[in-house]
Parts: sequence; C-alpha cells; structure tokens
Amino acid sequence: MNEIKDLEIDFSLNDFSKTGFQATNLAEAIDIIERMKKENCKIFLGFTANLVASGLRGIIKELCRKKFIDVVVTTAGSIDHDIIKSYKPYLKGSFFVDDADLHKKGINRLGNIFIPTDRFILLEKKIQPIFSKLYKEQKTYSPSFLNKKIGESLNKSSFLYWCAKNNIPVFCPGVTDGAIGLQMYFFKQDHKDFGIDVTKDMKDLAGLVLNADKTAAIILGGGISKHHIIGANLVRDGLDYAVYVSTAQEFDGSLSGAQTREAKSWGKIKEKARSVTVNADATIAFPLIISSLKQKRLI
Repeated sequence: MNEIKDLEIDFSLNDFSKTGFQATNLAEAIDIIERMKKENCKIFLGFTANLVASGLRGIIKELCRKKFIDVVVTTAGSIDHDIIKSYKPYLKGSFFVDDADLHKKGINRLGNIFIPTDRFILLEKKIQPIFSKLYKEQKTYSPSFLNKKIGESLNKSSFLYWCAKNNIPVFCPGVTDGAIGLQMYFFKQDHKDFGIDVTKDMKDLAGLVLNADKTAAIILGGGISKHHIIGANLVRDGLDYAVYVSTAQEFDGSLSGAQTREAKSWGKIKEKARSVTVNADATIAFPLIISSLKQKRLI
C-alpha cells in the first residue's frame, strides 16, 4: 500500500496520488483519461451550462479545437452562453448581493457571475436569423444539426465553432430548456410547422456508441448531459472508462449525485471498467486535470 505523502510547496500533480481524499481521486482521473487516449477510445465530453458561463468555456473550446474529444453532450444553456460570449463577456460579481436590486438593474445572477439582460436581447438578434435561414431550407431539424449551423456562424472563441469545424457532434437532448428554447417558441408563433426533433439524434448517437471499439466519458456536473451519455452506452453494455467531476451527493438517489459504481449496476459502465468520481468543484478540478494532461503532452 502506498504511503500518504506530505506535500511540499513545490509539489507536482503526480504527488496527488499519495495525498489522500479527493487529491487521490483527481490523480486517478488523470490516469484514466490518459488510458482513454492511449487506447483510442471514442471520448464523450458532458458538461452543464454553468460551466460554459464560467471561464471553463475556454478549456472546453480548446479540447474541441484540438480534437481531444469526439462527442459533446450538453444542455440548452451551454448553447445560450456560447452564443452570447462569442460577442459580449459576462461579469464577475458576488454570491452575496441583493438579488431583488439586481433584478431592478437588469442583471441576472449565476452564482457569482453577473449576466446583464441585454445579453439575451443580443441572443435573440443572433439566433432568429439562423432559424429563418434554416426554415427556408427545411421545417424540422435535429438539435445536433442546429448546433452545427449555429457554430458555423460564431467566432473562434466558441466551442460550437470548433465542433462545427472539426465535425464533432454536439447533442443537446434538452434543447428547449433554455433561452434558445424560448426563442424557438417565439419563432414558432409565426412558423407553425417549424420544429426541433430530438428523436432525430437518437440514431446518430447510438451509431457512434455501437460503432466504437471502446467508449469513454468525461462528465462535468450531472443532469441530462450526464445521463444521456451513460444511458446511450447501455446499448453496448457500458462505457469502458468514465470520469465524473461533481459536487452533487448520492444520499438522495439523484442521478447527478450517483457515483460511477452505481452506473455499473445498470450496465451503463462496464463491471470491470476503470472509473472514478472526483467530488470537487469542476472549475477547480478540471483545469488541474487538463494542466497535467498538457504536461504529459496528451493535449
């Protein structure tokens, strides 16, 4: 058994494996992701919208730009934030403010990130012309096709841009649950036969899973992004590798809090798969993971 290591000021991330607690889990996550790459797994990256609102958007963009991952599964809010931040930044705020006062000032708070309401006016101006253009060509689209077209209209700061450029599909099963969904509702008032068909993506997602020699997942946060990835891998008897990074807890039986070991009981992760849950804020843990992989020249 390895000894617990006392960290010095000049420690390296390699020392985390002998530190204990979540540092050891983080080191395990780094090692598992290294194995994913070396074994040429098809890597699914799942994340929630709040992480795109944060500075992690830049890291996600780089992973897509460098084709480190093969498939993205995310939420509607991620699409909202990626569009808006392609044109205007969000603001650093505070958790401890008068939220009623913020509302009067037209500022929406996401944790300690402030998003002025004019950002969503900007979103409307950018997305409605895309809907109009697509509508002239066809009435119904899958979320992944829509995301590709949105990405083609954005700049290089966008993860959707790089996914479109590198043919990385972006699945968004809950595409109506965000500002973009509200914009679909507005567009549909004058275009009754316009629609986004989430079932159109099911065959493509299943095909990616079934045609892969091995599949692996890096999942930041929980919810629909997490379950859509592990649920899709049921058709091949589970993922070969999985890394979760989350602050959610398992005591209430939530999917977001479920550990990787629970997914093995469902066949969503293989019984003998290497997997780990890093119980930590992804804005802290994920940059450390990526930094280590970069030092290893895997990115």
